Amino acid sequence: MKVMKFGGTSVGSASSVLSVKRIVEAVDEPVIVVVSALGGITDKLINTSKMAAAGDASYENEFREIVYRHVEMIKEVIPEGEAQVALQRRAGELLNELKDIFQGIYLIKDLSQKTSDTIVSYGERLSSIIVAQLTGAEWYDSRRFIKTEKKHSKHVLDTDLTNSLVRETFGTLPRRALVPGFISTDKTTGEVTNLGRGGSDYTAAIIAAALDADCLEIWTDVDGFMTADPRVISTAYTISELSYVEATELCNFGAKVVYPPTIYPVCHKNIPILVKNTFNPDGVGTVIKQEVSHSQSKAIKGISSINDTSLITVQGLGMVGVIGVNYRIFKALAKNGISVFLVSQASSENSTSIGVRNADADLACEVLNEEFAKEIEMGEISPIQAEKNLATVAIVGENMKHTPGIAGKLFGTLGRNGINVIACAQGASETNISFVVDNRLLRKSLNVIHDSFFLSEYQVLNLFICGIGTVGGSLIEQIHSQRRKLMHENGLQLNVVGIADANKAMFSREGLDLERFREELQAKGKESSLETLRNEIIGMNIFNSVFVDCTASADVASLYKDLLLHNISVVAANKIAASSAYDNYRELKQIARQRGVKYLFETNVGAGLPIINTINDLIHSGDKILKIEAILSGTLNYIFNKISADVPFSKTIRLAQEERYSEPDPRIDLSGKDVIRKLVILAREAGYRLEQSDVETNLFVPDDFFEGSLDDFWKKVPSLDADFETRRRVLEAENKHWRFVAKLEDGKASVGLQEVASNHPFYGLEGSNNIILLTTERYKEYPMMIQGYGAGAGVTAAGVFADIMSIANV
Repeated sequence: MKVMKFGGTSVGSASSVLSVKRIVEAVDEPVIVVVSALGGITDKLINTSKMAAAGDASYENEFREIVYRHVEMIKEVIPEGEAQVALQRRAGELLNELKDIFQGIYLIKDLSQKTSDTIVSYGERLSSIIVAQLTGAEWYDSRRFIKTEKKHSKHVLDTDLTNSLVRETFGTLPRRALVPGFISTDKTTGEVTNLGRGGSDYTAAIIAAALDADCLEIWTDVDGFMTADPRVISTAYTISELSYVEATELCNFGAKVVYPPTIYPVCHKNIPILVKNTFNPDGVGTVIKQEVSHSQSKAIKGISSINDTSLITVQGLGMVGVIGVNYRIFKALAKNGISVFLVSQASSENSTSIGVRNADADLACEVLNEEFAKEIEMGEISPIQAEKNLATVAIVGENMKHTPGIAGKLFGTLGRNGINVIACAQGASETNISFVVDNRLLRKSLNVIHDSFFLSEYQVLNLFICGIGTVGGSLIEQIHSQRRKLMHENGLQLNVVGIADANKAMFSREGLDLERFREELQAKGKESSLETLRNEIIGMNIFNSVFVDCTASADVASLYKDLLLHNISVVAANKIAASSAYDNYRELKQIARQRGVKYLFETNVGAGLPIINTINDLIHSGDKILKIEAILSGTLNYIFNKISADVPFSKTIRLAQEERYSEPDPRIDLSGKDVIRKLVILAREAGYRLEQSDVETNLFVPDDFFEGSLDDFWKKVPSLDADFETRRRVLEAENKHWRFVAKLEDGKASVGLQEVASNHPFYGLEGSNNIILLTTERYKEYPMMIQGYGAGAGVTAAGVFADIMSIANV
């Protein structure tokens, strides 16, 4: 024998009611079916009664809608004939009774709890006779065998009496029995009571336990318990198995799949609960039972939350060592019917924080201030106030007790994403860790936990890409081409949630289409500005955020500090911030370290070459950088490799620009500013305090060439060709090459054009390649050499991509 319960959405429409019929009729064994009111009817009954009590005559319109809903349901699911007429008559009698009750409330303008309980009972009474007729089931009145008694101003189940009456009622089981859920009667007065919202689940569990059923099935509108709320986390999925403890914890913290008291009766009889979807009956669903297989599965099973939390803290030095303070707190709250779902107490005993629903917060403060009025007056305890608009999150899983470091990982992950935990609680059973956060951070908290504990199929990084020129555009193309492979092979999903250029910006929490991003940006993008970028990125408050700067803008670089302070990692191809004033550089690094996020700029030097990472590895392992010699400008190396008798100096600059090695204004490269910035960055990463103004320069283009417009420069630069050709011939005869060398030695830095002989490591450097020699305490006699392609959009974008991947730890 099994017990099946169908919720309000399962009997919310004619098509769903007919699905219930098919599901019930497919059962071969005896079955007791418990049904809720038609979807939305309970709320409508409550609202209509409140309108009537307020003297609002329009309650009649609401009542007519209730009548219409049931009349039409009967017409749609019961074929025309005597059966339909008889059922309409029976429903009409109940609806007439309900009409009289509403009219009485309207006349006396009073609504007692007794009357309210009676009114809402009609929802289940009406739905149950419809489903009983439809399925050919024998109807039983749950008011005759579900009995309650009054305790602390609430109606609670009289378990012994109810079990006895259930066994007596169903001594002989029909093939199909139909029971209205939710409703009950007081064992003393016989007045109609109820088991609370969601109480139909409880009715089904009570019957299943009393009759030792083989299984309790809860049919609802979801496929079962999910790892998190799918409305918040799109990657949430159905949990196939839960223990009774895990299911109870999830239910108590907001997972509304099953009414929390449901689990207790069947748990003690070891009756499994199967949660199924009426609209997807072939789905696997969730099984709740005593022993769960796959004990080596993930440490946590799911995440649940309560988004209307108030935190009330009773604190004061007068509490320390005083026995009975907590007793008084909970006694005062219990006397006033206030439920506490979270308790957190400091070991010093000078504060106790309790979590209650927002609706109970004011009353809780009132009764506690009254209870501790004397202590407050004496200054031993502070006046008690509620911190509202909070949310409580719980991670649940019995395997947590076997997995060290869960709490550390949880709070570390939250901290790195800028989520402050206001209070937390963990029981000795280690099946639930609960914590309180600002309600505005609830979505972010749920997403980051779901992601970090591998409940999501993929780890997600949310990227904001600023600058879609040669480097930024190439990066987006690389992400687009690699995205599917990374998901399948590395479990990493790169979600580009923002793209901006100098004129337009577009943002989407769900991710942007990278196939046609330029067209989309022009068509749908909003006007781009620093304020827009800052407000959108920070305002989106999205988890695992990374800002990727592929511009050369000082204004964009000025955003880094604010972004890092909001726990958004920064990956920069832009050299301006790292080469700016030393104090600014250090501050950005310190903020990133303190906030647990990353500030990465590997491509600031050497494009995709692993130069900065290598220096960091050497320093972190205890080595010391003594000397750096490097060719760091792919543009200048290209120019001095191209210059020849046939290709004059001015033409090599043109070629560098056409090949996209140089900046749009090649004077930036020719001035050595780019190399100076790179050398300053390397020196700082090597542990030296260096400003750009400290670098000695030896340039090869006269200062006046950098004045005026770019057009003026192009007109004047051919005048240098003859001198360069004369010097080049001498150089060629001596078998030497020009190289623009950056050097750091004994803390002193310089950049300049040098002549290198054929035995020098820089002599044979081809094309736009870069080379760096690192002389360290370990590599003193034979310096470490890093050489490779050091310019170009593709390799620079690949270096940025590598920094992004390092944040993902893939």
